[in-house]
Amino acid sequence: MNQKIILSARNIHKTYAIGRTRQHVLRGVNLEVHQGEFVAIMGASGSGKSTLLHILGLLDRPDEGQVFFEKRDLFTLSSAQQDHIRSRQIGFVFQFYHLLPELNLEENVLLPLMVDSSILAWPARRRQARQQTREIIDKVGLRPQARQLPATLSGGERQRTALARALVQEPKLLLADEPTGNLDTVAGKVILDLLSDLNRSGQTIVMVTHDHDIADRADRKLTLRDGKIN
Repeated sequence: MNQKIILSARNIHKTYAIGRTRQHVLRGVNLEVHQGEFVAIMGASGSGKSTLLHILGLLDRPDEGQVFFEKRDLFTLSSAQQDHIRSRQIGFVFQFYHLLPELNLEENVLLPLMVDSSILAWPARRRQARQQTREIIDKVGLRPQARQLPATLSGGERQRTALARALVQEPKLLLADEPTGNLDTVAGKVILDLLSDLNRSGQTIVMVTHDHDIADRADRKLTLRDGKIN
């Protein structure tokens, strides 16, 4: 593979305290992801897949180790710099959709653009942001549902909404945590087809899953076992 390395993790350790015991979840994880690659990280429930993904996406901190995104050591950056990367350059899709129930589909997708804009700048940016939002909603095939509230959407439609929200900032990296885990086979296939299409268009994706058939969609499969990637 000739593409540059966009993401790398070195010697990642993470331990959680559970009552009086300590659970060492990650025990020196090393990982490299190239630009434009689709990587699946497999592992049993409780193996630390989600913990690793959260660390890669700046949602959690390792006890030890480094994460580099485009050659920048993420955990040496200021909070403001981390927030910028997390909001603009990394998109997240989770097993549970985390949509705001009081906002309709379009408003949920638009939200990251609103949050990323100051009150003074928003009026000038609003029109472009709404156009950007509608384009990504079209891309995931949800234009007819744009005004519906999450409660009226199917599970698959909610996950496609969450995917659109993750993509609206045009992130360089998409992190997907069991994105089909809460869906039936048909709805799950729609999500996987969208991820495959995105990857063919150049989107870098790291996905965690416990399902071999889902992992087969990726360019490369890795296994997290006993706290390390094999």
